[in-house]
Amino acid sequence: MGKVRTFLIKNISKELINKYPDVFTTEFEENKKLLDKYLEIDSKHLRNRISGYIVNLLKIKNQEQ
Repeated sequence: MGKVRTFLIKNISKELINKYPDVFTTEFEENKKLLDKYLEIDSKHLRNRISGYIVNLLKIKNQEQ
């Protein structure tokens, strides 16, 4: 079974990857710091979920190439 993610997390993550394609990496901790720089997120939980989904999307993208 996979993890369930809301449309909010998916949409924000995909939008950030499209907007800043060379900024985010597959490192979770680094993405958390970058999200603080590029977004204003009040919730740590939401920031961590977005960062984790960005890592997941980038890993999938790298496997396809």
